[in-house]
Amino acid sequence: MGVIQVQEPGLFTTVQDLGREGFGPVGVSASGAADGISLRLGNRLVGNAEGAAGLEMTLLGGTFQFPDGAIVALTGSDFGATVDGAQAALWASMQVKLGQTLRLGPTRSGARCYLCVRGGIEVKLFLGSASTHILSGLGGHEGRSLRKGDMLKIGSANGAVPERRLSANALKHVLPRKVLRVTPGPQSDWFPEAAQRMFYESRYRVAEESNRMGIRLEGGAVLEGAGGKMISEGVSLGAIQVPDGGQQIILFVEQQTTGGYPKIANVISADFHCLGQLRPRDEIRFERVDWETARTLLREQEELLASEELILG
Repeated sequence: MGVIQVQEPGLFTTVQDLGREGFGPVGVSASGAADGISLRLGNRLVGNAEGAAGLEMTLLGGTFQFPDGAIVALTGSDFGATVDGAQAALWASMQVKLGQTLRLGPTRSGARCYLCVRGGIEVKLFLGSASTHILSGLGGHEGRSLRKGDMLKIGSANGAVPERRLSANALKHVLPRKVLRVTPGPQSDWFPEAAQRMFYESRYRVAEESNRMGIRLEGGAVLEGAGGKMISEGVSLGAIQVPDGGQQIILFVEQQTTGGYPKIANVISADFHCLGQLRPRDEIRFERVDWETARTLLREQEELLASEELILG
């Protein structure tokens, strides 16, 4: 069993797995990786189970030393990673030798980069998950983002793993989109046709105030139908709320589990990973699809992720 020494934590780096599903009724959101597909693929590249805990870095990566060496993979956005000064490949496994240092810088593409290590990051589980839930200060490494000087334990793993990389064909299908596909929200009929048309024809910019709880948008306000009187109800990941003022909020991985604002649409499951790669000032728009199309897109995505041709040895 090895360790990772945190020399510099980066802007906002946390331990994440695929989240703690099933606790919404008692007020605990799932949390987990903002880009679950990148984490899943990173774990497969190093021979872990898809849901093993890794590090999620946001906008600016950290610097990590491996006293005992490790097999690692970097996925998601390009943070210009190097190992002892030599460029490190993205979407491929690699051997970090004893005492070497992995250094990441500012993002060159999307919002988040994932560091997966053979054996996973070993932390105490909270409600069955290693994910850090920042708002409650629970899970992950002491319930918080990483700090300089932190020591992270690497879990044990048996057997050697050959070098692996993601196939070029697969990479094309998992890169994030800026046109997010959505289905109608529970209160979509509260919004008149003109308001819905404006919503689908407008371009929106991701606001600086966005975080893992919600992605706030700037752009054409949907005023008609917004702020209507309703009883709070359960809300889902990817729901697009329209509060008073008409500026939309996409509920994200640390969302509140109930809400009292009308929801005009919901991002489809196949595009959830795209939300995790949105940076402040990125521009997006929405494309409406029907329920059957949403199910088909998710099924096709899962079939691709399960394909033996996805990972090349």
